[in-house]
Amino acid sequence: MELQAAESKALLVVDEQPLSLRQCLRHLQAAGKLQAFVGDILRQYVLEQSLATRQDIEISPAIVEQAVIDFRLQQQLTDSKVFQEWLNRNGLSYEQFHTQIMGSFKLEKLKAQVTNERLQEYFIERKIFFDRVVLSRIVVASKELAEELQSQIAEGANFEQLAREYSTADERVANGMMGPVSRGTLPDALRAAIDSASPGELVGPLEFENFWAIFRVEQFLPATLEDNQLRQAMQNELFEKWLSEKIQTMTVKLQVNE
Repeated sequence: MELQAAESKALLVVDEQPLSLRQCLRHLQAAGKLQAFVGDILRQYVLEQSLATRQDIEISPAIVEQAVIDFRLQQQLTDSKVFQEWLNRNGLSYEQFHTQIMGSFKLEKLKAQVTNERLQEYFIERKIFFDRVVLSRIVVASKELAEELQSQIAEGANFEQLAREYSTADERVANGMMGPVSRGTLPDALRAAIDSASPGELVGPLEFENFWAIFRVEQFLPATLEDNQLRQAMQNELFEKWLSEKIQTMTVKLQVNE
């Protein structure tokens, strides 16, 4: 009877050993994961409170039903028996699955509502990091060699061949091609030089710590709000900021009774 009573109060039972909520929290604290655990709880609490108290986040049942149909088609779960087996494997009832789909729609609508006003301003603030430029480079150990290679390229030598032959950077195997790089992550001197260059132009030689580099500007990739992937990424960033601000204003006490 005592064991049954202990198990009824346990959060987990491991090898028939009941662990209370207090013990579980101590284990999380010892593992350095208690703060993250509490943070996840607070995040979900704020989400559910926000969704429950807003009156303008209604989702049409028809949209949800269509999403369920689309999911079943994509996952090859159109057969009702196969779908039920999938639900069982994932520990879900149909109602719980339906609620999850509805919740995902409501979450996206909440994100849009709390971020739309700041989206344009945030885009302008962060545009330097969203803008990208495609570069190639040749990296060498001395200024003299860099200047000599620059002169050879200006006289018609093949940039790609010289990159393969002389560059010490990893991308020499790709003819010096670095690929797209965020403008905001570039050193100030390099960014300033690139901003005044045109595609195909050389930049440098420029010194970086213990090496010298010649860059060739391949292509500019300016960011726009019409980029749906970027828009979604900004929405997610702003939404996480909004959640953090909400949580920071809350008074939280960790109180556990045996």
